[in-house]
Amino acid sequence: MNTKERYEYWRDHPDLDPELKKELLSLSEKDIEDSFYTDVKFQTAGMRGLMGPGPNRLNIHTVRKATMGFINYLKKLTDAPKVAISYDNRYHSKEFAFDCAKLLASHGIEVYVARDLRPTPELSYMTRFYHADGGIMITASHNPKEYNGYKLYDANGCQLIPELAQKVIDEIDRLDDILAIKPGKYDEALIHVVAEEVDEAYLKEVLDIRLRPDLDKNFKIAFSPEHGASNMPVREALKRAGYTVCPVLEQCEADPAFSKTKTPNPEEPGAYEKVLDLAKKEGCELILVCDPDGDRMGVGIRHSNGDYMIFNGNQTGALLLEYILSSRKELGSMPKDPCIFNTIVTSDIGEAVARYYGVDCEKTLTGFKYIGDKVAKYEKDHSKNYVFGYEESYGSLIAPFVRDKDATQACLMLAEACAYYRSLGKTLYDVMRDIYDRLGAYYDSQLSIMLPGADGAKRLAEIMENTRNHPLTEIKGNKVLKWEDYKERKVHEGDETKDLLGYDVSDVLKYYLEDGSFIAIRPSGTEPKCKVYFSIKDKTYKDAKEKNDLYKEFMSGLLK
Repeated sequence: MNTKERYEYWRDHPDLDPELKKELLSLSEKDIEDSFYTDVKFQTAGMRGLMGPGPNRLNIHTVRKATMGFINYLKKLTDAPKVAISYDNRYHSKEFAFDCAKLLASHGIEVYVARDLRPTPELSYMTRFYHADGGIMITASHNPKEYNGYKLYDANGCQLIPELAQKVIDEIDRLDDILAIKPGKYDEALIHVVAEEVDEAYLKEVLDIRLRPDLDKNFKIAFSPEHGASNMPVREALKRAGYTVCPVLEQCEADPAFSKTKTPNPEEPGAYEKVLDLAKKEGCELILVCDPDGDRMGVGIRHSNGDYMIFNGNQTGALLLEYILSSRKELGSMPKDPCIFNTIVTSDIGEAVARYYGVDCEKTLTGFKYIGDKVAKYEKDHSKNYVFGYEESYGSLIAPFVRDKDATQACLMLAEACAYYRSLGKTLYDVMRDIYDRLGAYYDSQLSIMLPGADGAKRLAEIMENTRNHPLTEIKGNKVLKWEDYKERKVHEGDETKDLLGYDVSDVLKYYLEDGSFIAIRPSGTEPKCKVYFSIKDKTYKDAKEKNDLYKEFMSGLLK
């Protein structure tokens, strides 16, 4: 069907949700085009998009279609599958979650669904705790309020890797009449609404990650969950560990409109306005901010002059690495064959810290599912032992009883690091400077080019094709030593081309420069934009920043 036929099919269908029909009838021509020209797709983090009517939007019908595909996939895995479900604070999240539960139950599948909103890492834990065969998380992470999303997990509590996701997609593609999919009759005993049991088990595991539980904690922490699902677990974990937490109370309400924050994304400065005000008022030394589904953590620290510095995800990862690895070495708890994991777009500063402590670093494609998959592999063959994993996008995992980014664990460990270095007369800012002095200075940043709608998707494809077909040879006088194409799985170095081994196909280009820097380009897997990653190395942080500004200006002009 073409766009017009799809629109008419939805408009005239007797099973279309009545509220969606009202919204559909008010759409502009451009909105109709964007909502009906294609289907919302599973990408690097499942299915995510604007809410509204149409096959290219998140709504009760597209969620049901995805769930029906998951049902058919699970029934081919086992005769009696079980599924765990959780959700964040967004519009329709709870509705979607319980509708999924009913659809699953109507097909004879046992379900464990969170009574109230719970973060993504707890969903990962729930899946493992209840020995489920899969999990569903309803969330759009840190996207604006107009979005929602849908993520699928395997029995290990890990997001589906592409090989498994494709099997679900194949099942989804076999479904014809999307609007005819709805829950039938079901045995209510198949749906278990859960809360305290799994909360307590999860929090116990979180508290067990501590390396130095007896440190002096005579300082205050300002915290915001940005209206999302991390409110209870983070505050409770820090309280039980003995820390004094000053929450931004108006941002602790589970508000789908995010009405008390400029943005729920800890990668953006607007997420810190209220928590900074509170930190200054209460004299807090540490600032912690989580995104709505509680898998990412932003960090701020007060240094000696009284000002606050907000760290980026690469810096936070390096700080956590420095504390965990140095502590394990000192305390004699470093495992045999230790390994950390990060991604191909994560700054090289983390790898430098790991090497300093004699720890291997493995890189994966963007998406924590790849790190979770590595954890499962090494648990089976015992060839390496996991000690830390993180992405540049503010997400990390301390202990792998969860198989996704876990901001609750990260908040607790960062608070402990702050307490430890405080006992040595240092702030985390001082520790970051020590790392740069020892290993070289890195300035890491991103450039994002928003490309919404059908026209944006076309332009995004053009950008990647043009850049791939006309590879860069130098950037602002710095020679490109080699470049990697993860879509073609090739490494180009001078006149030589080799196969790029060990990675799935992904639309990413990465350039390595003679000054030790790299620049990577990839379409976002969750939003309609092209992302450029800069990891710029120089002798000092100031020099690296100045060089970064030149490189970013160059790339911005190139990709217009």
